Amino acid sequence: MKLVILDRDGVINEDSPDFIKSAGEWRAIPGSLAAIAKLSQNGYRVVVATNQSGIGKKKLDIIKLNEIHQKLLDHLTQYGGSIDAFFFCPHEPREKCDCRKPKTGLLDNISRRLHVSLKGVPVIGDKKNDIDAAIAAGATPYLVKTGMGEDTLKNYDIPKEVRIFDRLADVVDDLIQG
Repeated sequence: MKLVILDRDGVINEDSPDFIKSAGEWRAIPGSLAAIAKLSQNGYRVVVATNQSGIGKKKLDIIKLNEIHQKLLDHLTQYGGSIDAFFFCPHEPREKCDCRKPKTGLLDNISRRLHVSLKGVPVIGDKKNDIDAAIAAGATPYLVKTGMGEDTLKNYDIPKEVRIFDRLADVVDDLIQG
């Protein structure tokens, strides 16, 4: 099985310092939905792994989160793509849970539920937490410059195994050509 794990905010859709709290606030990053569709059409299973501390902070609830994801899926189907599953951490950072990236709980759960090793599986994110979780889980880390990606590049020493691309569409092109 070919699997790709994507962070959501900053990779698929525009991010917000005050969280994406409703479907009305959700905006796709140009080219991201077509890129996900390209993955789907080339035999990849696409899974989203996203920290959603806005739930823990009572900025949104599970119903609103599901509405956001439904809007994403509705727009994605227009490109002929699909997402196989959404995994999310609802906790605030101060809760020190095991599922919040940079810990590997979300990725471990994906591995268990899909019965697949994450060794070599692309994990695409825009933040240091995404990279750290991917490396710790034995996956292949990719950093995109959208969302917080440029800030991540400026403010952190990026490990040499991290593959860096301008946007999700560029990662997808690289994966499919590879």
